[in-house]
Amino acid sequence: MTKTRAIVRNIAEEPWQQFPAHFGGALSKALVAPSTTGSGLLDYRISTYAPMAYVERHVHKVQEQVYHILDGEGLMELDGEKRVVRKNDVIFIPPGCWHSIRNTGLGQLTFIVVTTPVTDE
Repeated sequence: MTKTRAIVRNIAEEPWQQFPAHFGGALSKALVAPSTTGSGLLDYRISTYAPMAYVERHVHKVQEQVYHILDGEGLMELDGEKRVVRKNDVIFIPPGCWHSIRNTGLGQLTFIVVTTPVTDE
């Protein structure tokens, strides 16, 4: 078994990406992920969405997620219920919960997404 080593990364080292099912300038940096650090149980991303950008509604079978809104305003859908989210809101999403997030504000919507485990589907 290969041991994962501890690392320090600067956010500038990881390029912005538009992952599948993300649209309109929904960009993320996969700061801690199997592909970037060799992590096995954690995916940690920072995302910034331009006005009107969104991720389409989706569900995870076993993943838990936490969204932490750092700046901006958007609309979060959780199992069909829509709620405005803004700076300092923290959203917990359990497995089996259909969800999406959309920037409905006037400026950038910036947030952290933490997911575990990373391999569920």
